[in-house]
Amino acid sequence: MTFRARHLLGIEPLHPTEITELLDTAQHYAELNRQGRAPRDVLAGLTQINMFFENSTRTQASFEIAGKRLGADVMNMAMQASSVKKGETLIDTALTLNAMRPDLLVVRHPNSGAVDLLAQKVNCSVLNAGDGRHEHPTQALLDALTIRRAKGRLHRLSIAICGDIAHSRVARSNIMLLGKMENRIRLIAPPTLMPSGVAEFGVEVFDDMEEGLRDVDVVMMLRLQKERMDGGFIPSEREYFHRYGLDAAKLAHAKPDAIVMHPGPMNRGVEIDGTIADDINRSVIQEQVEMGVAVRMAAMDLLARNARAARQETGVMA
Repeated sequence: MTFRARHLLGIEPLHPTEITELLDTAQHYAELNRQGRAPRDVLAGLTQINMFFENSTRTQASFEIAGKRLGADVMNMAMQASSVKKGETLIDTALTLNAMRPDLLVVRHPNSGAVDLLAQKVNCSVLNAGDGRHEHPTQALLDALTIRRAKGRLHRLSIAICGDIAHSRVARSNIMLLGKMENRIRLIAPPTLMPSGVAEFGVEVFDDMEEGLRDVDVVMMLRLQKERMDGGFIPSEREYFHRYGLDAAKLAHAKPDAIVMHPGPMNRGVEIDGTIADDINRSVIQEQVEMGVAVRMAAMDLLARNARAARQETGVMA
């Protein structure tokens, strides 16, 4: 194994060989899932706690299904009714959970860096399910697996990431992962939705969809993160769709076999035309959801292996 991490907190610390091992393991699980042959003993006897301080449908359900398919005892904490709402700090919550000795902790939090802080206070493996504007590593990994399956490779592709780049942790994680795997990345957004310091990302920047999409292999659309906006970033949703929403006319500038992606949830008629989203010849949006389960199975499997290896080494040394 080349993947030796204790936690999965972000893409930034991962080496390309670690990314490849994660994707290879996920590919194996994707095949087993389609055959209905997921091994129920991989996480047998282990406890997985899902702590989602932000609402989520795809990510939380995906982690829950992934854990159960591998045989873990899965607990979903209702954070809206937890002690955090009564004034308990995140660290005190972490210490309380740590005393219960879970093996895997899946955390989604609205504040950047909160998951990393929590990982420093617990003895189990922590998986970042999205923290503020920082990172969403398993989303980037599932996107990468979807691209690799559709294109047969994950290097030297031209990939356009379009929309609300400034507020998107998905964009941040994808920029890092796809850059590590030697792809050409284009960011397309209005200036108000482009992050500051974007020139340091090693990407090409466009504010015109037709120019930015020219001859790309992959078109990745992003949701408008309205909950993270504190001002008027766009004139109107109608105007935004006219200029930056993906429709057939704009997509025609990409390669004829270009695939269309979206991390969800989609705002049809705002970020993407419904006909494009449902086009089985171009859209891989539903496969992204499917690959999410496989990637999260792979991540928890590899982290659990590392934890077992660490315990055995400690036992030998003791």
